[in-house]
Amino acid sequence: MSFINDRVFGLLMFILAVAYGWGALQFPEPFGGAEAVGPKTFPLILSVILALTSAYLVIKPDQDLSWPLNRSGIDILIAIAILIIYTMLLEPLGFILATTMMVTSLSRLLKAPVKNAFFTGLIGSVVIFVLFNYGLELTLPHGLLELR
Repeated sequence: MSFINDRVFGLLMFILAVAYGWGALQFPEPFGGAEAVGPKTFPLILSVILALTSAYLVIKPDQDLSWPLNRSGIDILIAIAILIIYTMLLEPLGFILATTMMVTSLSRLLKAPVKNAFFTGLIGSVVIFVLFNYGLELTLPHGLLELR
């Protein structure tokens, strides 16, 4: 029974990957022409990875899979809720604040000490923000930290 669940889940994820990739292809070409790394690059990479892994799940499902109905299942639901809240807060709060909160929350869910969880989130979000905004010139939302 569980391998049917894997195949249905894999099929749903494959459909999501195709829709996500199609959506990424709809991004307008940046000013100055096509670039090697543009706004559609990372969504396309993610859609390809999702399509490949979901196709693998459809072709070769896990035979012994059982869904966790104990504390692990609750943690998975909490992690999904944290990620949904993260996507809702990303634009108004900005990448650094929202990502720091998300990583701190997920790290705390994995029983990391508060101080380590916070600094991991803060340092990681600042490094990724600087890398994308200044290294790759792909703008991430500034949110509340935007200088006017």
